[in-house]
Amino acid sequence: MRYFEDFVVGEIIDCGGRVVTKAEILAFARDFDPQPFHVDEAAAAKGRYGGIIGSGLHSCALAMRMAVDRCLNDSSNTGSPGIDRIRFLKPLRPEEQVTVKLRIADKAPSTSKPDRGRIDLVFELYDAGADLIMDMQAKAIFLRRAAS
Repeated sequence: MRYFEDFVVGEIIDCGGRVVTKAEILAFARDFDPQPFHVDEAAAAKGRYGGIIGSGLHSCALAMRMAVDRCLNDSSNTGSPGIDRIRFLKPLRPEEQVTVKLRIADKAPSTSKPDRGRIDLVFELYDAGADLIMDMQAKAIFLRRAAS
């Protein structure tokens, strides 16, 4: 179990990799973002991306899932008060091998609740060529070790 004190500003946590299939991209888009360049192969082929691409929100969900599996489920994370920024830098392509890194950007103990602290997390999703596809900066509240 990792507590607030166990995270170091500047630390980068490798959350592993996986292949994102066309079926996953289509299923996510049909349910949550059914724009033609996400769900219609013929329309997408004629568009600016030259084919189906994953929703930006799918990129966020992938990064979150991989970070949860690698790190956050085994931590004292109590939730997030919000996301500060999301940037979509490259399209998420079908059959792409992606990797996720979770960077600890900043942290501060709470001034009003001594049993916890805030950590600024940057979720980074990379393609197989190590190009950044998406990054998302969020705050999360973690319990402190002394409070457990």
